[in-house]
Amino acid sequence: MIYIYLVLAAVLIPIIDRFSGFLHNANSWWVCPLSLLGLFVLLVVLHFAFVVSAILLVNTKKPAERFSKFYRTIINATLPMFFKISGVKIHAEGLELVPEDTRFLFVCNHIDNFDPVVIMSLLPKAELGFIGKKEIYEKMPIVAKAMHKLYGLPIDRENNREAVKTIVKAVNIIKEDKASIGIFPEGYASQSGELLPMRNGAFKIAYKANVPIVVSVISGTKPLRYNIFRRRSDVYFKVLHIISAEELEKINSTELGDMVSEIMQKGINSITDIKN
Repeated sequence: MIYIYLVLAAVLIPIIDRFSGFLHNANSWWVCPLSLLGLFVLLVVLHFAFVVSAILLVNTKKPAERFSKFYRTIINATLPMFFKISGVKIHAEGLELVPEDTRFLFVCNHIDNFDPVVIMSLLPKAELGFIGKKEIYEKMPIVAKAMHKLYGLPIDRENNREAVKTIVKAVNIIKEDKASIGIFPEGYASQSGELLPMRNGAFKIAYKANVPIVVSVISGTKPLRYNIFRRRSDVYFKVLHIISAEELEKINSTELGDMVSEIMQKGINSITDIKN
């Protein structure tokens, strides 16, 4: 979208000049590039204003009947532009492994609230809803409204009965072919960046929905909250392995948790080697 808005700004300049003649003066050599920049900034601001306005109209109390292609489209157009202008460079590998012909359970380690945002930007074609902590719905209403339209589900991590209800909803979303589901099986964001123990109950989604598991890792999102718009930040993301539904039939949830943890740890180590 950045390049589209740059081109659009360049197209608008001669149109505006036709009516105002602002380029036909002695100072036009600096007026033209300044006008280009100003028009570009205006278009970007209008874009974000439109996106925020559209999201604010979402009623989270009304059940999402289907995955909203409209909201997915505007998010696809917005996130890459946001990361570009805010100085975030995302290094991604293994995206081609993500299934395109079947629903799946997407699992990743958890570092920061930016994790699902980065993942959504990298998988624009995936109809993917994330399970997120219920506090998001209480403290981040704009994010919560966007999640709601994309089959995001809040989970109460301290209430097992309510957590089970969320798991059941996630299973039904997959079974009804509405969307794939993304989870962070550690349950909490790691403050140190080290991998936390898996909460194996989350894997029941894959067992009950009979779908493969996409295992991935992410690194570098925690500094974004301090560096964004201030200095360049590098985020690393890897899709590591696909565990097929047939493989799941041969192992229990504890064994699966150990397998996922081992795969993730190796992935984190490989990213650490790259960064060093």
